[in-house]
Amino acid sequence: MKITTSLLVVGCILGITIFLSSFSGKKLIPPAKRPNILFIVADDAGSDMSAYGRTWVHTPAFDRIAKEGLLFMRAYTPNAKCAPSRSCIMTGRNSWQLEAAASHWIYFPNTFKTYPEVLGQNGYTTGFTGKGYSPGKALNKDGSQRHLLGPEFATLKTIPPAREISNNDYSGNFADFVSKAPKDKPWCFWLGFNEPHRAYEYQAGIKKGGKKPEMVTRIPAYWPDSLTVRTDLLDYAYEIEYMDSHLARVLKTLEETGQLENTLIVFTSDHGMPFPRVKGNEYENSNHVPFAMMWKNGIPKTGRIIDDYVSFIDLAPTFLEAAGINWQQSGMHPTAGKSLFPILKSTKNGQVEANRNFVLVGQERHDFGRPHDVGYPIRGMHKNGILFLKNYEPSRWPACNPETGYLNCDGSPTKTMLLNLRRTGVDKTYWQTNFGKRPAEELYDVKKDPDCVKNLINDPAYKTIVKQMRTEMETRLKAEGDLRMIGYGHIYESYPFTEINGFYERYMNGEKIRTGWVNPTDYESGKIDEEVD
Repeated sequence: MKITTSLLVVGCILGITIFLSSFSGKKLIPPAKRPNILFIVADDAGSDMSAYGRTWVHTPAFDRIAKEGLLFMRAYTPNAKCAPSRSCIMTGRNSWQLEAAASHWIYFPNTFKTYPEVLGQNGYTTGFTGKGYSPGKALNKDGSQRHLLGPEFATLKTIPPAREISNNDYSGNFADFVSKAPKDKPWCFWLGFNEPHRAYEYQAGIKKGGKKPEMVTRIPAYWPDSLTVRTDLLDYAYEIEYMDSHLARVLKTLEETGQLENTLIVFTSDHGMPFPRVKGNEYENSNHVPFAMMWKNGIPKTGRIIDDYVSFIDLAPTFLEAAGINWQQSGMHPTAGKSLFPILKSTKNGQVEANRNFVLVGQERHDFGRPHDVGYPIRGMHKNGILFLKNYEPSRWPACNPETGYLNCDGSPTKTMLLNLRRTGVDKTYWQTNFGKRPAEELYDVKKDPDCVKNLINDPAYKTIVKQMRTEMETRLKAEGDLRMIGYGHIYESYPFTEINGFYERYMNGEKIRTGWVNPTDYESGKIDEEVD
């Protein structure tokens, strides 16, 4: 009876959300020549590109896209974890609108079409290389593999400059795709870097990249300024620069084949850096991503810097509009996003569309590591430089339980250092900030506090803002059919993992289960009884 009722509720909500497709009724007029669409996504890169002023990372190829196109200052993923973030990109829907795909290690629901599938059905040649939709899995109803992005191009390999960097010849495989694509058809390609995802070769940034610890100009307030952290950041930077070198060759391929002018290029990252309190959270540095677009035939005034809030859910509507495909006729579920065409076609800098003054963020279940496979549900809203967050289960551990290794935080030298500061009694505050339990609500003035370390939720000066943002956020979420807003949030936690279901109970009963993304020393020797700071 409980399942039947839940399904009825889901069905009603899906019906209600039809109105959300902001341009579904438009009659789209295809361009004289439909553009190629090249989507390039880094794996775990924050806004650490030289175009954003980072002096310790050199990214000339990304900077070129920004200079000859548009650089976005307020681009966000709705969910700062690999699989759910990529689900939002592919579908144009927020993660809480995607059933099982709100979570990380799951089976992608058959009910949702992706923009590459639609483009492939409408005359585009599609393909991808590198990391696509992962670590979730996509299967057809008969159990066969479902190709969400098109055929894979991955035969060409290269010798990486450091251990842990992928041997995928990204730029070579892209060139292979371009050479095989029919010349009389547009194409859509997804280039998914595996960098700068962990692990890293320790000190590669210093020993192979020629970097020095003092190059890092600023350490976030939630970590101590130490040689360990600086070295870790330089290893991360080294992988970003390697990725950028492939990006330069991708642009060269487009130039040499005469396709650069009519290719819509988007470069971004699925979420922030793979460090404590960033990836797997919903703070400013978790969801804020690098974002640049180039389309020489489609952007009349280039070199602009855009201050509008934009979200990954805006990408699929943009791509379909570029391809001249009406969303309502595409077979895709209604989108909560809006096409970026008004920004592309504008000549304005700064804020282009006045109503793009907010984005919604949130999460459900990321990695396993809590009792009964539950998640850490969060919803949040960025608006006019303020971030409001609501933690719906504050009694749970945000990064997963300590005794199971804080599995929602990748292993790293920085993580090890923070854990050891608490274990040795030297300093507990950094551990609390990164791994400790959190209050039910949080509020941050991102303009003054980009690291989100000063919670203003109880500050009388912000009382009205808190009330307004809470009401607006939950009103918008209800309109989008968010099950957690109507008491059915448990449905998000009911979908099975693709592997290792019941991890917490199995591990606590003595079963040895490999968790390669964390270090063995990340596991605490016993339970920690800590209250909310």
